[in-house]
Amino acid sequence: MTIRAISGLAALADAADAFLIDQFGTIHDGETPYPGAIETLRTLRAAGKRVILLSNSGRRASNNIHRLAAMGITADCFDASLCSGEVAWQVLRAAPPAYLRRRCRVLLFARDPALDILEGFDIAPVETAEEADLVMIAGSEADRHGYDALWSRMAPAAARGVPAICTNPDRLMLAGGRLHPGAGALAEAYQAAGGTVRWFGKPHADVYDAALALLPGVPHARIFGVGDSLEHDIAGAVAAGCRGLLVRTGIIDGLDDAALRVEMRRFSTLPDAVAPRFAF
Repeated sequence: MTIRAISGLAALADAADAFLIDQFGTIHDGETPYPGAIETLRTLRAAGKRVILLSNSGRRASNNIHRLAAMGITADCFDASLCSGEVAWQVLRAAPPAYLRRRCRVLLFARDPALDILEGFDIAPVETAEEADLVMIAGSEADRHGYDALWSRMAPAAARGVPAICTNPDRLMLAGGRLHPGAGALAEAYQAAGGTVRWFGKPHADVYDAALALLPGVPHARIFGVGDSLEHDIAGAVAAGCRGLLVRTGIIDGLDDAALRVEMRRFSTLPDAVAPRFAF
C-alpha cells in the first residue's frame, strides 16, 4: 500500500477544479485556524478553484458560518459552507418522518442546547429518555461529562425503540488537545443496543449529494475531498466518485506511516495523496 506524500495542495492544482474541505482538525482546532489555513483557502480561490467547506457540524449553516467568521475564516475564503446539520434540516423538512409530523418530545445530545436543526417542527425539549419521542444526537460532551454518563442517559430510549437522528457521525473528537468519543460513537452504541438511527453527514450520501449539487458541470474525478479522517472525509469522497487528500492533523496527528496504513486497511480507503497539513 503506497502512500503518495505531497507537501501541499499546489501539487494537485493541475488535477483539481474543486475541493470539499473539512473544518475541525483540517483548517482549525475548534477555536483557532491552523497556521496558513486562511491563506491557503484564499490562494485556492485566487487560482480559480471552487472551495466548499464540508463539515460534520450538527448545527444549521448560519451557526457554522458565524463560528467560522469569529475565527477569521470569512466569506471570501470559500464559495459555500455546507454542514451535516443543515443538510439534515433540509431533508427532514422536505420529507418529514411520522414522528416529526406531530408534536415531538426531543432528547438532545449536543455541545450546546440549541435545537435549530429542528426549526419549524412542533417540538418540546425533554431531559430524560423515558419522556422522549426522538433522540437527537448532534454532538458529544464526553470531554465534559464522560462517555458513560451520556450513554446512561441515552440507553433507556434505545431499549424502548425510540428513533434517533445523528447529525454528526464523527466517532472521535478533539477537545482540550485530547481525543474523546464523538457523537458518532454514541449513535453507533445506540444502534448496537437495538435503536434505529438515521445518519446525516460524512461519509453518508446526503451531504455529498448536496455538496456536488453546488458544483454543476465539474467532473467528480476533478473534485478532492480534503480532511483528517479516513473514515469520513476520504471514504465519503471516494464513495461519491471524488478523490481524496488526507492531512496529518486533527485526529491522525502523530500517526506514523505504519499506523496510517493500518487505518487505511481498517477503513478500506486509500487517499490519492497525503500532506503534512492543510497548506498550498
